[in-house]
Amino acid sequence: MSVRRPDTHGSMVPNDEVMPYSDDETDDELDDDFDETSDEGEEPEVPRPPHPPVEARPSEIGWKVKANDRPYHQLPEFEKKVFLCIKKSRYSGNAIKTYKYNAITFLPLNLYEQFKRAANLYFLALLILQIIPDITTLPWYTTLIPLVVVLGITAIKDLVDDLARHRMDKEINNRRCDVLLNGSFQETKWMDIQVGDVVRMKKNDFIPADILLLSSSNPNSLCYVETAELDGETNLKFKMGLRVTDERLQQEDQLAQFDALIDCEEPNNRLDKFTGTMLWQRERYPLDLDNMMLRGCKIRNTDVSHGLVIFAGGNTKIMRNGGKTRFKRTKIDELMNYMVYTIFALLILVAAGLAIGHSFWYEEIGSKAWYLYDGKNQSSSYRGFLSFWGYIIVLNTMVPISLYVSVEVIRLGQSKFINWDLQMYFAEKDTPAKARTTTLNEQLGQIEYIFSDKTGTLTQNVMQFKKCTIAERSYGNPTTAEGVTLDRGRPVDWTWNHLADKKFQFMDHSLVAVVRSLKDKEALEFFKLLSLCHTVMVEHKDGDLIYQAASPDEGALVTAARNFGYVFLSRTQDTITIREMDQENTYHMLALLDFNSDRKRMSIILKFPDGRIRLYCKGADTVIYERLSPNSKYKETTQTALDEFANETLRTLCLCYKDISQAEFDAWSRKHKEAQVTMVDRDAALDHVYEEIEKDLMLIGATAIEDKLQEGVPETIATLAKAGIKIWVLTGDKKETAENIGYACSLLTDDMQIHYGEDVNEKLVVRQANRRSEAFTSHPSKKKPAEPFFTDGGKNALIITGGWLNEILYEKKKKRRRLRLRRLGKRPPITNPQDPQPCNDWEKEMRQIDFVDMACECEAVICCRVTPKQKANVVSLVKKYKKAVTLSIGDGANDVNMIKTADIGVGISGQEGMQAVMSSDYAFAQFRYLQRLLLVHGRWSYIRMCKFLRFFFFKNFSFTLIHFWYSFFSGYSSQIGYEDWFITLYNLCYSSLPVLLVGLLDQDVNDKLSLKFPRLYLPGQERRMFNYKNFFVSLFHGIFVSLIIFFIPYGAFLQTMGQDGEAPSDYQSFAVVTASSLIFTVNLQISLDTAYWTFVNCFAVLGSIAIYFGIVFDLHSAGIHFLFPSMFTFTGVASNALRQPYLWLTIILTVGISLLPVICIQFLYKTIWPSDGDKVQRNRKKYEKELEEEERRTKTSAFQRGRRSRRSAYAFSHSRGYADLLASGRSIRRRPPTRGGAQDSIREVSQREAENI
Repeated sequence: MSVRRPDTHGSMVPNDEVMPYSDDETDDELDDDFDETSDEGEEPEVPRPPHPPVEARPSEIGWKVKANDRPYHQLPEFEKKVFLCIKKSRYSGNAIKTYKYNAITFLPLNLYEQFKRAANLYFLALLILQIIPDITTLPWYTTLIPLVVVLGITAIKDLVDDLARHRMDKEINNRRCDVLLNGSFQETKWMDIQVGDVVRMKKNDFIPADILLLSSSNPNSLCYVETAELDGETNLKFKMGLRVTDERLQQEDQLAQFDALIDCEEPNNRLDKFTGTMLWQRERYPLDLDNMMLRGCKIRNTDVSHGLVIFAGGNTKIMRNGGKTRFKRTKIDELMNYMVYTIFALLILVAAGLAIGHSFWYEEIGSKAWYLYDGKNQSSSYRGFLSFWGYIIVLNTMVPISLYVSVEVIRLGQSKFINWDLQMYFAEKDTPAKARTTTLNEQLGQIEYIFSDKTGTLTQNVMQFKKCTIAERSYGNPTTAEGVTLDRGRPVDWTWNHLADKKFQFMDHSLVAVVRSLKDKEALEFFKLLSLCHTVMVEHKDGDLIYQAASPDEGALVTAARNFGYVFLSRTQDTITIREMDQENTYHMLALLDFNSDRKRMSIILKFPDGRIRLYCKGADTVIYERLSPNSKYKETTQTALDEFANETLRTLCLCYKDISQAEFDAWSRKHKEAQVTMVDRDAALDHVYEEIEKDLMLIGATAIEDKLQEGVPETIATLAKAGIKIWVLTGDKKETAENIGYACSLLTDDMQIHYGEDVNEKLVVRQANRRSEAFTSHPSKKKPAEPFFTDGGKNALIITGGWLNEILYEKKKKRRRLRLRRLGKRPPITNPQDPQPCNDWEKEMRQIDFVDMACECEAVICCRVTPKQKANVVSLVKKYKKAVTLSIGDGANDVNMIKTADIGVGISGQEGMQAVMSSDYAFAQFRYLQRLLLVHGRWSYIRMCKFLRFFFFKNFSFTLIHFWYSFFSGYSSQIGYEDWFITLYNLCYSSLPVLLVGLLDQDVNDKLSLKFPRLYLPGQERRMFNYKNFFVSLFHGIFVSLIIFFIPYGAFLQTMGQDGEAPSDYQSFAVVTASSLIFTVNLQISLDTAYWTFVNCFAVLGSIAIYFGIVFDLHSAGIHFLFPSMFTFTGVASNALRQPYLWLTIILTVGISLLPVICIQFLYKTIWPSDGDKVQRNRKKYEKELEEEERRTKTSAFQRGRRSRRSAYAFSHSRGYADLLASGRSIRRRPPTRGGAQDSIREVSQREAENI
């Protein structure tokens, strides 16, 4: 693996660790940005220290909230205009609305939406034409009945979908919460909560709105929340009330008298930022995100908490991140619409030609034939005009209304098959797959790009201590206590440690034996370090220890130490108590050097009970090795082990220590205290002090943690890649974490050249400069095809952060641009081609195209530290410039915008968070089900729909063009070639069922072979099976069959005589023979196209023919003619014509000649030019046998990783936060009494109040 990472230290480049927002920025941020950019082109000044934080000014903040004062928010100054002079409060209620209709609006709104579809409007116009007596050539009911059926079925489907949305909205809006009303807490529905209300929440409650935390039952109003519904992460985050509200707002009467005024930022989508102030009792207090609990989170480990509603309903951050709900249509739908427009154009041309023919015919023949006189003195041109509209009605079946209802039925059936698929059912959480839409199934067979979230989608967000290396020896593989390596082992039995976590699994018994022997001092030091060097907090509950960690990584390390006998028991502001095997010790914490993304390490300085001072440190191998003492041992062996762990895609940390003398610590401590109180660049000062003490370290070993992927993720990604689908990972996680998961799931491999944001920006600037240079030349050459960005021919991958994404794509807020233009004037024309800034919108667009082209050249793309809006923007760019079919998959509220933007949105269900599922088109519980959804259901749906549409167009061209040929023999008089009832029932009864079943059940190969041969998916991506070429093939096939069906019976009827002396050569008998030939032809043609035969298909083909003859004989009977003489005029025709043997021979000849070319062409294609599907089908039995043998072997081989790597596997996901909380002591109610020593029992320990959080 080759990695290029230019050194950007000290340069003005985006911070890879910060999640940027290009929207909803506040005015003070814009001013800061302006200050940074206002001096462009001037001489650089001496760097100045940044300004200290400034309290937000109330005048700049536009959202005011008054506690316990509902009338205040209804004041006129807070109203906004809705429509004309109608106004309403800008403070929205807490009810959410995702439904489209109500009882009053359903009928008009649904009909309006349905008549926006061109075909429905067309049939409504036809119905109106058929009511006009001079024009009509068909009874009005032939159009009305199918139109009502189509509108009714679609309306019922829309109603069912909307009722489901109503139920979901009702369920959420009717959740209960305690609200302070009239001086006491009353149980209230969520929908009735308003801005400014004080609410009380209990453990495991969902938070109903964006709420300012006032107080809680925990010390210092600490409150733990789970954000799984926002970001899919299950590790707990802490929120904290202000000290003043914690002290004064604990009782109900105190909360009832609370009358603070909150000035804060207006509602926005920034999940990582909140700025405001609280004015209470003439004092102003600053507010930030640590004081806010967002809607969608869940209260954990906090019995009771009180809060003030700041944003409600649609103004909450989770709803603001949802993005617009887009109406999604498939590519086939779009293509079908264009084809319908093409048919309309053909219809008008044909009708116009026949109308002109009728005008000439009437002028030359009709007006001179006395027996054709109809008593109307109309000119030939006027008769031609009427004939035009008549033929529009007659030939309207080229665009049958039943096409749309048939498509809806097929889609509904395919959705049910997805819902019923047991192989996509996740039994562990009782979660089936769910198709939440019925309109996008065939699009699943055309996916080219997948955009996936990481946490909770690819991973389980569960960390497991897997391996370690201690003093030149690696542990973690299945090994006996004596050190004998096994192929397959059993987990360690932890019964010897009554404080162990029973869920923890470890396969190496030898490490347990080493630790329990107490002989290996390095091993003991290793686990002592893990139990002491962390920011975990502990809760004692029902005799068990529950760890609250800022990251799952840190929780896994402390849990591992706990199981090996080094149990973290409690901590205070300046002590940590652990149990070392059977002895309990308390260590005095002198300093905690917290982790941050630049340091990539954390340290703790402890005073041991015997008076020694020691520094423990854990961090990335790249930073630890730089700070090791020259006398440190185990460097080479540890590095070898780290390489092996990296190759297995485990996340590693190096552990080391350093003994410090009292004098050295005292000198350092003075510098540390000075840095802590400095007002200028405090973080940099602290980092400098930390550097002084974190040197000359002694290496102990390294840990290896597995970020557990969901089952089958690497195999799924490999299979989808073989199907030609590119997978991009879009995550808010750190770069190192995202990169590590990329290797773990085989998205990245060691033979890939990885390009970071710096490389990408450099290449794009060069391309832009070349483009400008060409534009500056006096003789610009013709437009050349874009050259590839990577010419070395190897595999490439792109890893880019949100900051670089903004930099590359020039994503800046419009308001900032307006400020610049206002203050600086317009930017002058660029004369230097090397200037990286765009000079106009065209250059910005070209930059975006270049970026998309470069990313699409890569085998893998990972975008990390990206915001929800950036995720959606990346999806939009690929959709816009590649015209590709995209799919987004995620599990949290931060994925909703991306899910809505993509052509297909998939939500991972079964987790705590359901926001992604509610916005998705499809939902299931595991990422691995995606390959079955696409390669089986998607591919089958695409093939079925394409085959259905091709055949449907063919059968209707064959049916309708009979009228065209007949017009040459009827004076172009709009006379129909069939009985009118045959026209009405052809698409409803006689030919619909077989083609409908092909659209529902057909499959070229079974599901197992579809997964075994992913390349079978390619025709869908390339849109081979339904395009304009296929459409015109169906058109010419229909023309050919209609010619045969018309002219062979015409020739047979010409100058014929029946056996009994009768001459069934009349128009009605001819209509019956052509209709019968057509029914046989289309039903046998669909039989030739059916690849998967079932009893139902066979019954449908034979049944359709039987139904035709049954209905025809009934409609031609004397009895029905007697009842309705004007409606049924073909009395006795069928029984008379179809008893003539030569007419049956005519039908057989017609059908045979119609089908023979098709049989020959299919034979040639399958033998000479077989498709991939044909080849698999030909060897189906052999492949099925191979699959059975593979299943019989049930070989569980591990997924192959890449070859040995020298890359760093550091990917610690801990973020700063808990250390400040611990150092402040705000999480501790009071310091525990001095411990008695080793004889204290665990039961006594668990009862101490100091250990409760």
